[in-house]
Amino acid sequence: MASDKKWVYFFGKGIAEGKNQTKAILGGKGLGLAQMTSIGLPVPAGFTIITEACDYYYKNGKRWPGPLEAAVKKSMARLEKVTRKRFGDPKRPLFVSVRSGAALSMPGMMETILNLGLNDQVVEALGKLAGNRRFALDAYRRLIMMYGSTAMGVERHLFDHAFDEVKNRQTRTRLQKGPDASIADTDVNETELEVVVAEFKRIYQKHTGDPFPQDAYHQLKGAISAVFNSWMAKKAVDYRNAEKITGLKGTAVNIQEMVFGNMGDDCGTGVCFTRDPNTGENLYYGDMLFNAQGEDVVAGVRTPLKLDELNRIMPDVYDQLEAVRVILEVEYGEMQDLEFTIEQKDLFMLQCRTGKRSPAAAFEIAVDQASKPLITPARAKELIKKKLVSKATALKATKPLISREKAVSRIQAVDIERLFYPEIDWAATRDARNAPSLEAAKEAVWRESGLATGINAVPGAACGKVALTAEKAEVMAKAGEKVILVRKETSPEDVGGMHAAVGILTATGGKTSHAAVVARGWGKCCIVGCETLKINEAGKQFSVNGKTVREGDFVTLDGSADKRNVYQGSLRLIDRKPPAAYHTLMKWCDDIRRLKVRTNADTPADSVKAVEMGAEGIGLCRTEHMFFATEQRQLAMQEMIVADMEEARRHALDKLLPFQRDDFIGIFKAMNGKPVTIRLIDPPLHEFVPHTEDKMKELAQHAGLDLDHVRQRVHQLAEANPMLGHRGCRLCITYPEILEMQVRAIIEAAIECQKAGVKVFPEIMIPLTIDAKELGILVERTKAVADAILGEKRASLSYMVGTMIETPRAALTADRIAETAEFFSFGTNDLTQTTMALSRDDAGRFLPEYCDKDRTAIFAHDPFQSLDVEGVGQLVRMGIEKGRSTRPKLKVGICGEHGGEAQSVRFCHSVGMDYVSCSPYRVPIARLAAAQAVIESADTGKKTKSKAARKATRPAATKAKAKKKTAKRKK
Repeated sequence: MASDKKWVYFFGKGIAEGKNQTKAILGGKGLGLAQMTSIGLPVPAGFTIITEACDYYYKNGKRWPGPLEAAVKKSMARLEKVTRKRFGDPKRPLFVSVRSGAALSMPGMMETILNLGLNDQVVEALGKLAGNRRFALDAYRRLIMMYGSTAMGVERHLFDHAFDEVKNRQTRTRLQKGPDASIADTDVNETELEVVVAEFKRIYQKHTGDPFPQDAYHQLKGAISAVFNSWMAKKAVDYRNAEKITGLKGTAVNIQEMVFGNMGDDCGTGVCFTRDPNTGENLYYGDMLFNAQGEDVVAGVRTPLKLDELNRIMPDVYDQLEAVRVILEVEYGEMQDLEFTIEQKDLFMLQCRTGKRSPAAAFEIAVDQASKPLITPARAKELIKKKLVSKATALKATKPLISREKAVSRIQAVDIERLFYPEIDWAATRDARNAPSLEAAKEAVWRESGLATGINAVPGAACGKVALTAEKAEVMAKAGEKVILVRKETSPEDVGGMHAAVGILTATGGKTSHAAVVARGWGKCCIVGCETLKINEAGKQFSVNGKTVREGDFVTLDGSADKRNVYQGSLRLIDRKPPAAYHTLMKWCDDIRRLKVRTNADTPADSVKAVEMGAEGIGLCRTEHMFFATEQRQLAMQEMIVADMEEARRHALDKLLPFQRDDFIGIFKAMNGKPVTIRLIDPPLHEFVPHTEDKMKELAQHAGLDLDHVRQRVHQLAEANPMLGHRGCRLCITYPEILEMQVRAIIEAAIECQKAGVKVFPEIMIPLTIDAKELGILVERTKAVADAILGEKRASLSYMVGTMIETPRAALTADRIAETAEFFSFGTNDLTQTTMALSRDDAGRFLPEYCDKDRTAIFAHDPFQSLDVEGVGQLVRMGIEKGRSTRPKLKVGICGEHGGEAQSVRFCHSVGMDYVSCSPYRVPIARLAAAQAVIESADTGKKTKSKAARKATRPAATKAKAKKKTAKRKK
């Protein structure tokens, strides 16, 4: 271990040693504190222990790195000098907080301990110094509880129970409040807090065997180790697994001078977002509590106040906070999640990080920041006049903060996936009830099944069965149930159940509570602060407004409603419509990207949906899927398969021809003017035949054959390894009549559509090619059938014939195959199987271990979800290069499921593909990833979107307009 390694970075009084470091070193919180300090914001001084110390801790038997303790003591001495206070000294006491901070945000998953430095002697001194002994005792009971539960493993509920006992036995009696009235922490007076502190110390000693430590450095060392230990706590591990967070060394530890928000009514604490995290609206948004500390706002111990209350009660402090908002959004060009404390009307900033937001808000914020100013010129002048922001910062805030390319880069695939979450189908409810309006329908449903109103923390809707514990939610979800997790409040320990649930309902908390923050990051509907909820966990039920709901009963949450948003029973849900900002940003993506984006669609309905999602054609139409659509089609296909003679097979195929032709007509109409790649039959024939006795009898009767003949034929078709068997182009070699029927259906459908004014561009694709000669035979047959029909109908049609590259041999011999094929489409599902000797159907038994970073970590990702670039990717790259060596203008695409996965799309861009194809709902993800690939490749060189780059990425219609303008100027 290098002796000169810097384990600790100091910040304070405008100086920040770590301002130029990274999140990987200082963690997100530590870097934010350093950077806020360096730009002059009011940040309490402190220091950050780097993430590598946590990594060392776990690799060396939970021991600190050798030089760390000396570095901590040196930094504490520096902190004492900066603050002019001494740690553990009753005369000039310094108190510190110890907080976690990983490189990626993990809200509430790791530990915090406040008020370190208090002991029996210092607490009395603090009370005198502050002129408020109650405040000092309140801070002390918090320290004992946090240190005991976090550093020493005393169960938190023991402290909570003891506190509640004093509230109910003494505070309630003193205040003469009834048994149903709530008692706030702030109602407990000085004398009662003395009892609480004494009881907390008794609990601590009983469960640890030692008295509560009176030495300040002993407390500090224990707190730092507790934060390290919290990195591997179950809740933190569950959260990282759910969010797919890998590759981090551990958590940093932030030691910082305490500022107190619980000293009186001129103090407070709060959490805020520089924009509304639910809608994305350019609105300062947050919750706060006066006379409160630390986690009170997010823990739900009291109902928080809106940030507007601060503006009303302390307008000067609110102006300072808004100036912080402006400074940080200008600095980071991103919506920030902030924590602050007010100590006797002085504002202090404790955290800034990129804020989690709902999917709709992600688009709204990105578009807004790239197209509109943060504040008005008038507000900018006010802040300048009050000397709260500089002129330069104010000027930047009156213009868009980021570029369009930055906005596009910021959106993630998961934002799009979560954007289409459901909402209650009130229109169907209105129609079913013949209600005169949506409001009347809502009113009727509320009268019948309305339960309660809570705070709509995360929009959308969710319907599922009630689970009252996180463990129960996980069990029910694993059994295939949709679950609503109902809790008094959620804690980080509930994260596993929260992830398993489709929606979350809590009795306490606000829009910045733990439940809201975590659910928002996951795009899960969440209702909090439902104060009428009475949960009986032991009785496995909850009651609200006289109604009882048992665990396992259905409830529906409406996170889009600000009142009447919890319903008993199951209401019908429908997909949501994306906001206008989504369409704006996707248009920016289309202007930037080079790759075309097609869809995998087998029916007219899927094709229509794909066009709605932005598909520019079909990259894979699986014709065999059409054979399963109706029983009539299945029987015709089965009749063909069991037939002995070619004539009988052709007779059966004649029955299938009109079905295929009609399907193609519907698809061509949906794709009017867009290319359609149609794959000829691919699966082995055994997948189509019946395997039960009853179904074989039915087929025998339908085909007029002996049952024994059908049984024998089914037996003959069985294959030991059908994935590598008689399928794809091999079927068309053996049974050319299948190819002829399918080609006829395609060409006849295209001719009919052309006559109706529909533009048609069919691309006939032959699957599973392994040899150029094999492909040549089938291409020749395809063109012979197509050209004969066109001649017979006296029609002309532009069509192409190409192949799927889905075997290693096809990639290796792509130069010879391209002499015949007019296009390549990489079928990376099968190419992954044949290259890696993995079966998609069976590999699930062991692949999780291969992809588990805590086990073998052989793969970073499931190769069937994200393309294996090192192996399969090299065959793809080789196939393209070889193919274009003999056919320079060879059209190349991908139609495996990788075509809708962001990292795979970036690879497709890098190897020069023309398009990617994916399922309809993944089309927007591919459009986004294709644009981000252009931006990233530009960023590796010079600044993106030069004039030449803009011209190159403009869509065809825009380029055409530009040409017309140029022509006019020349005239």
